[in-house]
Amino acid sequence: MQKIYQLGVVGYGGMANHHVNQLAKGNTRVRVRGIYDINPDRMRAAEGKGYATYPSLEAMLADPEIDIVLVAVYNNFHKEVSIQALRAGKHVLCEKPVTMTSDELREVMAVAKETGKVFTIDQNRRVNKDFVAMRSALATGAIGKPYVIESRVEGSRGMPEGWRCHKKEGGGMMLDWGVHLIDQMLYMNDEKVTSVYCKMYSVHYPEVDDNFRLVMTFESGLTAQIEVSTNNFILHPRWYVLCEGGTLQIDDWSGVGRMVRPIADQSQWSTEIAPDRAGPSKTMAKRDPSTVEVIEFAPPPGLEDNLDPTYYQLVDAIEGAPLKITPEQAMRCMLVMEAAFRSSETGEAVKVSI
Repeated sequence: MQKIYQLGVVGYGGMANHHVNQLAKGNTRVRVRGIYDINPDRMRAAEGKGYATYPSLEAMLADPEIDIVLVAVYNNFHKEVSIQALRAGKHVLCEKPVTMTSDELREVMAVAKETGKVFTIDQNRRVNKDFVAMRSALATGAIGKPYVIESRVEGSRGMPEGWRCHKKEGGGMMLDWGVHLIDQMLYMNDEKVTSVYCKMYSVHYPEVDDNFRLVMTFESGLTAQIEVSTNNFILHPRWYVLCEGGTLQIDDWSGVGRMVRPIADQSQWSTEIAPDRAGPSKTMAKRDPSTVEVIEFAPPPGLEDNLDPTYYQLVDAIEGAPLKITPEQAMRCMLVMEAAFRSSETGEAVKVSI
């Protein structure tokens, strides 16, 4: 029989609740054993669901039944709690962003190596339907190599109250959503990043960025543009990609998209400027629809757009398989984000080799 691993949860806020509820739906390898939170109300809520609770973090980490610890506390405590759990002999799944700085992550990685325990990060949006669909469509090479990839997440309700609004606790959209979108981009493109330019805005939240515009340039010249906004009342497409032989677009989280590519040459230009909504312009005149092909695409059927793959890759790594979400990958993300913060402070692009 396969071993069922017992999970201890540190920090029982919104994201931890999501983990606990997801695991309760039938994950075959991981089961929640106990929960620790400094908030008594959350502890009572955990007890009401039948989970063990502990008087202290140390008491949880001393529980010999716990194999894995989920670190779901505020971002500024990720390093401290992760190291404490690793030294207690537990494998660790840490919420994103993995730490506040690359130096903090190096400390955690050193302890993981020292203790021989598996340390991984909840970069669960690698299995989002929209990302998987776009990555798969590009991998076919049906419209050539991409040279611009635009990825956007936009809302219109501002930011929730709590840690997201406070710099000390690791708030702001770069550390909340940027880390996911950067991870997706690096997972999709394994070449090195050579330049980072970022403009951050604090429109309604003075301590942190509530909007940002990030441009990453890869060594091949590929440009990745990532935008996160919290006050957009008209939304862009979720993905928009320019390739040598056409264009791809996904509008929303469903992952249903389309690619458009030419099937006939339309490089012959009339000597006359035909009437068009663009005004007197040959260059931007409308293309004949009969000269392009539209191909619809969608995510693969049965895609698990949930937390289970994150846990399964952790369990597989505990049992000897290669880890799929590695600290080294998280380090690349962290270095890009640090370059983005430097760029926003100086107003200049930062040369990197990440």
